[in-house]
Amino acid sequence: MASIQSSEGFLANNKITAYDHDPADSTVATDVAWVDMQDYEEFTVMCFSSALTGTGPVAFKILANSSSTGSGTDAEIKVHALGTAADAVGDYIFLSCTAEEIKAAESTATGRLRYVSANLDMNNAADEAVVVYIRSKPRYAQSGLTADTIA
Repeated sequence: MASIQSSEGFLANNKITAYDHDPADSTVATDVAWVDMQDYEEFTVMCFSSALTGTGPVAFKILANSSSTGSGTDAEIKVHALGTAADAVGDYIFLSCTAEEIKAAESTATGRLRYVSANLDMNNAADEAVVVYIRSKPRYAQSGLTADTIA
């Protein structure tokens, strides 16, 4: 018999979203999705190579911005060294940063850096990836912080 107990420890303490990264021109670095970091302590991104004609991601960064659409001035928070290419379907790479690192990148030119996005540049226009965002250590853990998304 399946348990009827509600156990959401991980899901109540992490906000997880996934994105199908298939931009119109995969050979140009593009932002995946801008998300709000207010009330979270850490941001982690996983890039999973899902369809490859080329060698997959050739550049992988975390950017921060004062605008929820990324229309302000970007601040580069982290850059993946990509020492070994994620060049096979099923390969995945990670980047992570803290709210303190984002705060440290603020200046009068960029303003308050509240929003973050992964930024990817793929080797070939047909290369695709699944990108998973994990915002963790929320100020207020709550049931349903991560929930199913079904179209």
